[in-house]
Amino acid sequence: MSAKLEVVSKITPRIIRILGLNPGLMTLQGTNTYVIGNGPRRILLDTGEFNKPDYISALNNVLSKESINLAHIIISHWHLDHIGGLKEVFNNFGKDSTVWKFRRTDGSNPCYIDDVPVKYLKNGQEIKADGATLKVVHTPGHTTDHIVLQLKEDDSVFTGDCILGAGTSVFEDLYDYMKSLEIILKLDPKVLYPGHGPVIEDAKDRIEAYISHRKTREDQIIQVLVKHKGQNITTANIVKAIYVDVPENLHKAAEQNVNNHLMKLKKEGQIAEISGGWTFL
Repeated sequence: MSAKLEVVSKITPRIIRILGLNPGLMTLQGTNTYVIGNGPRRILLDTGEFNKPDYISALNNVLSKESINLAHIIISHWHLDHIGGLKEVFNNFGKDSTVWKFRRTDGSNPCYIDDVPVKYLKNGQEIKADGATLKVVHTPGHTTDHIVLQLKEDDSVFTGDCILGAGTSVFEDLYDYMKSLEIILKLDPKVLYPGHGPVIEDAKDRIEAYISHRKTREDQIIQVLVKHKGQNITTANIVKAIYVDVPENLHKAAEQNVNNHLMKLKKEGQIAEISGGWTFL
């Protein structure tokens, strides 16, 4: 279990982490939001959830104590634990700031962004404030609009929900997600600042572990399909073959994970879906 995180932590002279105060099964100890830079005009990454007055108070205390204001507000992706607090943050602290977000390809912005002027990010774009240059890197998979931010001054990456400080992430599209992990690995960061959980000091090892974890599961699925080549095998039967130590009442939940892998293999042309089952090509 991860060590308890403080509500406000000055991690480096350039980075202050403020917990979104929204702990939960999917959010761990809460959403990490970050104030980035070392001068009077800084960047806020993510805004937590809607209606979290204690978070607004904590952010206000940081801005007042440091005598700073926000030049930019950047949203890592559209999930509500990252964008839900945007309107409150903008109305309280962001009237002189620019709000940035990458455009979704699978839907519109949630209502929490209504009445907030948003500019859309481009892959490779740089956002600058006092003491901080953030390079935008589009990393779809968790969501279509997900980005990570490379802090050029500190050789580090803010990973959003692509890589977490504890456990593994969920994703909408494993094919894209695996490519995004490889992109982050090529950035060669020394430290990762995740959207949930503690700072990751062993950046390369953690990224490689994420990649290895998914490849191991994929290899197991391929082995089952190769064994039954020429037959149509259902997702449920694949789950039974590889989740042998998992109680059957949990197999239904495991099917979604297996399906994500199957869709990736289908995109790669390794398998085909026929008559409600799967076959290795």
